[in-house]
Amino acid sequence: MSSSIALLDSYPFAELADERTQSWPLVASPWNAALLLALYLLLLHFAPKWMASRQAFQLRLPLFGYNLFMALLNGYICLQLYTTSRALDYSLQCQPCKVSYDPLEIRLASAFWWFYISKILEFADTFFFILRKKWSQLTFLHVYHHSSMFVICWIVIKWIPTGSTFVPALMNSFVHIVMYGYYSLSALGPRLYPYLWWKRYLTALQLLQFALGLAWGAQAIVSRCEYQPWLSYTGVAYMLSFLLYCSAARGPKLPLAAGYQPKPVEEAYWEREKEPTKELSSGCKRGPYRMILPPPNVTGNLHLGHALMATVQDVIARQQRQLGYDVQWVPGTDHAGIATQVVVERTLAATKGKTRQEIGRKAFLDEVWKWKAEKGAGIVQDLRQLGCSLDWQHEYFTMDEQQANAVSAAFIRLFEEGLIKRRNSLVNWSCALRSAISDIEVETLEIKEPVEVAVPGYEQNVLFGRIFDVAYRVVDGQLDNDGQPEEIVVSTTRPETILGDVAVAVHPADPRYIKYRNRKEVLLQHPFRDDTIPLIFDIAVDMEFGSGAVKLTPAHDKFDFEMATRHKLTGRRVFTESGEIDEAYPEFQGKPRFEARDLIVERLEQMELLREVRAHSMQLPICSRSKDVIEYMTVPQWFLKTKSMCEAALSELKSGRLQIMPSTFETDWERWLTDSRDWCISRQLWWGHQVPAYEAFDSRGNSCWVAATDEKTAREKAISKLGTKEVRLTRDVDVLDTWFSSSLLPFSVAGWPNESYKEKYPLDLMQTGHDILFFWVARMMMMGLKLTGKAPFQRILLNGIVCDAQGRKMSKSLGNIVTPQQVVQGASLESLKATLQQSSDAGVIKPEELRTSTEGLVKMFPNGIRECGTDALRFTLLSHNIKHHFINFDVTACYTNKLFLNKIWQAMRFTLGSAQSLGITLDEFETMEGVQLSMWDRWIIGRLAETLAICSESSTNYNFHMATSALKHFFYQNLCDVYLETTKTAIRNRTHDAYVHVGTLTACLSWGLQALAPFTPFVASELLQHVPLNIELKLSEYQDPKLQAEVADIVSVCTNVRQMKSRNQISNRHSPKLSLFAQNEEAETILRRHLAQIGVLTRCGCVELELLNEDSKFSKKLNFFSTAGALCSFGITIKEDFPIPKEQREEIIKTNKKKLKKLVNELQKYKVRVDNEAFQLMADSATKTHFNNRIKELQAEIDNLIRLAA
Repeated sequence: MSSSIALLDSYPFAELADERTQSWPLVASPWNAALLLALYLLLLHFAPKWMASRQAFQLRLPLFGYNLFMALLNGYICLQLYTTSRALDYSLQCQPCKVSYDPLEIRLASAFWWFYISKILEFADTFFFILRKKWSQLTFLHVYHHSSMFVICWIVIKWIPTGSTFVPALMNSFVHIVMYGYYSLSALGPRLYPYLWWKRYLTALQLLQFALGLAWGAQAIVSRCEYQPWLSYTGVAYMLSFLLYCSAARGPKLPLAAGYQPKPVEEAYWEREKEPTKELSSGCKRGPYRMILPPPNVTGNLHLGHALMATVQDVIARQQRQLGYDVQWVPGTDHAGIATQVVVERTLAATKGKTRQEIGRKAFLDEVWKWKAEKGAGIVQDLRQLGCSLDWQHEYFTMDEQQANAVSAAFIRLFEEGLIKRRNSLVNWSCALRSAISDIEVETLEIKEPVEVAVPGYEQNVLFGRIFDVAYRVVDGQLDNDGQPEEIVVSTTRPETILGDVAVAVHPADPRYIKYRNRKEVLLQHPFRDDTIPLIFDIAVDMEFGSGAVKLTPAHDKFDFEMATRHKLTGRRVFTESGEIDEAYPEFQGKPRFEARDLIVERLEQMELLREVRAHSMQLPICSRSKDVIEYMTVPQWFLKTKSMCEAALSELKSGRLQIMPSTFETDWERWLTDSRDWCISRQLWWGHQVPAYEAFDSRGNSCWVAATDEKTAREKAISKLGTKEVRLTRDVDVLDTWFSSSLLPFSVAGWPNESYKEKYPLDLMQTGHDILFFWVARMMMMGLKLTGKAPFQRILLNGIVCDAQGRKMSKSLGNIVTPQQVVQGASLESLKATLQQSSDAGVIKPEELRTSTEGLVKMFPNGIRECGTDALRFTLLSHNIKHHFINFDVTACYTNKLFLNKIWQAMRFTLGSAQSLGITLDEFETMEGVQLSMWDRWIIGRLAETLAICSESSTNYNFHMATSALKHFFYQNLCDVYLETTKTAIRNRTHDAYVHVGTLTACLSWGLQALAPFTPFVASELLQHVPLNIELKLSEYQDPKLQAEVADIVSVCTNVRQMKSRNQISNRHSPKLSLFAQNEEAETILRRHLAQIGVLTRCGCVELELLNEDSKFSKKLNFFSTAGALCSFGITIKEDFPIPKEQREEIIKTNKKKLKKLVNELQKYKVRVDNEAFQLMADSATKTHFNNRIKELQAEIDNLIRLAA
């Protein structure tokens, strides 16, 4: 043990230590100093992380007490050093250190020991900064100064506690008296700031200290002072390091760039937010708030529709975090079966000249997974660029292992409950894809007249828009007057399906066919088959369509299928899955359907059965993915029975448990779920979740279907069903509809079918586009209720479809498709064209689409797209009412919002610069309580309170456009254009009010930017680095309607004056003089209170005010004149050096006449309303008073305008 102690006590120069101080606390052992320094540095490392999840502490009273104590302590040290050094007759230039036990020497050493202790206590400066989250104060200089001063002071107190040591200690203590004195007073709040004007000299005082310390050390070296020379050299180097650092760190005067540039701001944001979700979810106290991002398809990058949806959800997420919720917003991507397979097939054909059939299933799926990896990464990057604060740790893909397990579990459970069945039924069929497709993937092409349409697989376009009248001869029918066999003429737009006709139908009330009602049975000879088909009667037949007689082909038409089902007729299939004529019809076998059409029409004409061909309008169903003409086909498919599930989903709405916003979509919800049909959930694709079903065969020829995740389980189930162990299994090669897997997401993402899913289920909100309300949202509700017994969400928020500025849907043919990235980063016309060309080269768009897209692009963006930045894009998207059916996005408006954000940036620069000129920092305005505010200070804070109230309300009802409008009006019109302008004179002159104005600006920027942050996170985060958060200010106390109305009237007066100056191009060189004529004494009092502000806001150097009276004749002495609302009329006089042309005077008169006419019309409307009997009965007293006051104001303004023009 003794050897260990000896080892600890052995260190260089230990024997040279001053024996007088070795027994004093914290002096003898270097390990005490090392431990204290280590603890300090550890505090610097861990304390900020500990505070990251906590709110900043105010600590006003502890700060006051600490700083006051430090000021008194340094005062005591300073006094002791000065009086003792004087008593010892110490030299200021050079005083060697000698070991003396003279009481005065000991007293001097003791004073320096307290100086050393004060450096330990100063570590609390750093701790207070951390507790208050003043990260900008934790600079390298701060840490370097506190660490190095502590070490130097320990060395001095241990080796040379007396002698010239007192000089730098005396200077430093004196400076600290001033500094801590200021800090203690400033801790009491902004009310004292006007009296702390000397703060601006603190930096100069510190620099003076460094300079004097450097000069003192240098002279000690030059004069070869016997005081420890190594310490002199150390002191010179130390002071020099401070001066050099301060010189290098001065840089730009303000910590903000001269103008707002989105790219560096966004890059700085991501540097600060290495783990954005963790940081944003800090301090949560209200429990979880759950959402999922509707997964974008991995078919390409995000479009503006995705950007809108993601921005809406991100704003909600950020607002909920501000309210204290732990937001769990899970991102993901959708495999998008058909869409992805089609685009990969196109790319494969364009780049390698191969089809999927040629390379095989495994190789093709490898290509799709490569595509998914590339596009999935691009989608993630796009979402990050949008600033989406998603929970990336729980990101999913709809074909990952967890999702695959959930899909299989759902299918098996529904199958075993008898809700999933396999049967032949009519489905939407794409011959190009050779697969069934969902209704949402069917587009309708309106055809008004015959037109040629490009169809995949055909070298020439196919003609549509015609109707064919074809004669069906009645078997055993009578001859007509011309001796021709009796016939019924059928009208059809699809002669190619005649081969599969099973009947002809007419309306039972159609007089043209009433005669056949009395016959027992009417049979018609089929034109191409050696058999007959019946004539049936059905009220569903439209008598106005063609001849009123229609042919029935149940295997290829929805209408025909339903009618045939009612009449128990069996369909006959005409086409193969690839769209060619089936082998059952040898004459046309193997012919593509539309080529067969021409051949069939030709044969009908040869058989003299074609009666007429004429133009006919029609709706042509098109596959949105393959652009093929949809064929309705009867093929074996898997169907989910949805009736009971639809009823349960409908009950959620009718019971009030489910809320749909906007409520207009409640009728759609009811209509879709009431008219429910079985859901075809299988697709004949290679990309997707393979159906977990096996067809089992036994040796006797019996078969059955079983659902299982693997062959072993399937075999066990098949043996149980078939009653034999001799079973042969074949797994279904089809895949499930993408919407099936997507419908499970609210609970599959949470972990279902594992029981742990209940911890993250249900969602608090489902937000998506209204176009998939039924296809996705309703099905999520159905599946959630069925598989979990609980609704997956109780609130649905639907947004509209993003269109271009003219209200047109974005399409390749119009060339008006804009990507978020192009808006954010900007794009030249050449780069826009190049992007289209790349899509064409990759096979994503067709050559003809490239041509039309390029033409539209040149027309829409002749000069390209200017860089707007992410914040401007987000703000612009949410400046629209997202609940509207269509949202017209204008790139020009987006650039305007970038300029708006620059306006806020400049306001922050002005505030920082103003604080700098006053010698204060914005961090000092952590409270505004007790500060005496001027009328205009109270007005702007009142406007802030009203704006924040609107933002709060809009976040509740999701009317984000009201929040963005209110924020833009507050920052632009109220804060920047009005209030900030009124403060410049006081700040420039450093008056008493200047400090209050800077504090008011700080509060407005802090609160306003926090409200703006969910919409524009990048710029708001950057600017909020420079203002204190959670400023103590009771905003509700400043909501003064009377003051708001008064200042609004003043601003209105100034606006009228500025408009007059603008119209007539009046500038400062004209030396404009403004004359105000108050309407009455009350108006005169109001105007006089604000004359200084009126002069500033109107930029008129001279402002005069007089009371308007009946004898006033002023139009001749005024160059320009008009009225400015109810308060006053005004006139502007300019220097005589600028004569006013006659034409300009006439224009002034003309403008005033227009204004007079407008005022008269408005007055008339008010009078008509007030005179209305219903108004008098229904309106409350406040409304009546408002209307009557408005009538008086309008009448007074009209009278004044007439007098002005006289």
